[in-house]
Amino acid sequence: MRFFIALDIPQESKDQIKKVQVSIKELIPEARITDNDKLHITLAFIGDQPEDLQQKLEQAMNQAVADLSPFTLTPSYLDGFPTIHHPNILWVGVKGDVDKLLIINERVRDGLRALQIQVDQRRFIPHIAIAKLSNYHTPQSIEQQLQSMIFGDFDPITISSIKLFESIPDLGFHSHNTLAQIQLV
Repeated sequence: MRFFIALDIPQESKDQIKKVQVSIKELIPEARITDNDKLHITLAFIGDQPEDLQQKLEQAMNQAVADLSPFTLTPSYLDGFPTIHHPNILWVGVKGDVDKLLIINERVRDGLRALQIQVDQRRFIPHIAIAKLSNYHTPQSIEQQLQSMIFGDFDPITISSIKLFESIPDLGFHSHNTLAQIQLV
């Protein structure tokens, strides 16, 4: 199974992000917009692993959030990977209780290491991927428009759980299936 651990985004927030995606598509017609039902904040991509690993992953997730209460994050700015100048991915960054998110991320990584699962060594940047591009260089006029998109209208997102997902290939795309949800208390 192809596993990943993520924070789900509530539908109201997905609807608000959709408005930004529509604006991006108008500015950059070749952008491939992320499906609304796939918007999330990835904590760890685990990749292809045996199905019987699921229970151990759930235990690691429980340990990662054991003493943490729900918190809020607010979508706040637009950026790109590797950069906004040459993005392969456009994403929305978050502000708010990011410290709690970083704690969860580090604990999840520790749990994966304990299970001898390869962990991404790049610095964790909390984000919601909203569009993909190929071989794109952002013209200065479009970059200015992207960076000036105002996110003041976004409602805070209450994070009350983390989820274990399965990514299922589907005709060149992937669908996401929730396998487990661990509540913050």
